[in-house]
Amino acid sequence: MERRQYDTDLTNEQFELVAAVLTSCKPNKRPGRQQRHNLLEIFNAIFFVVRTGCQWRMLPHNFPKWQSVYYHFRQWRRRGFWEAIHDAMRTQLREAEGRQATPSAAIIDSQSVKTTEAGGIRGYDAGKKVNGRKRHIMVDTLGLLLVVVVHSAGIQDRDGAKLVMEKIAKQFPRLQRIWADGGYAGHLIEWAKAFGNWILDIVKRPDDQKGFAVLPRRWVVERTFAWLGRCRRLSKDYERLTQTSETMALASMIHLMLRRLRPS
Repeated sequence: MERRQYDTDLTNEQFELVAAVLTSCKPNKRPGRQQRHNLLEIFNAIFFVVRTGCQWRMLPHNFPKWQSVYYHFRQWRRRGFWEAIHDAMRTQLREAEGRQATPSAAIIDSQSVKTTEAGGIRGYDAGKKVNGRKRHIMVDTLGLLLVVVVHSAGIQDRDGAKLVMEKIAKQFPRLQRIWADGGYAGHLIEWAKAFGNWILDIVKRPDDQKGFAVLPRRWVVERTFAWLGRCRRLSKDYERLTQTSETMALASMIHLMLRRLRPS
């Protein structure tokens, strides 16, 4: 008997995109070894957790056992499969939008979120008055995620930006310009030029501005944070490991890009 479909479920066409990347990443299996679980249902269960924010142990019973779902999630994280799937989907979506595979410009920003009693790295962001972690992301001009780094909220934006830039080194050969807000001004401009030959362009708020206003380029990364905010698992940082937090953000963007590439 087929289970009732959830809003987070992938269609067969969407799953085919993921399966193609996963197959190309997986090493050859031993002869005679068979897949015990339906991978489509594994992905559906993971996206259910990310979007609804439920605990692994609270997965509905019509999904595979939560231990099996979490096992696949963790193994794919350790082997870099989530990054491979995410990058492949971003490339396909950029090309579908008439863009080149890799961007020439990007926007960087951070978001401070509270943590829970799960433990792990944390710190205090005095500016936002948040005790927890920062999600530091860089996106292209479409708002698609290029990289995410999760670190202590006690690390200043300029220092956190170096972690982001170090992670993308040599990944995007066409990248030339990076837009950022005033929190990234200062020595980071010279550092970015020396490290990656990137132009760090600071988009400042006009001195006479009062209240809210949409600032050029900076609104793109804020919209990406709003996309991530649709997933309740990202409302706080519930994970013990920062690597798991980063993977949750990647899974959220994968789900969004699949729906754009193959609308239901």
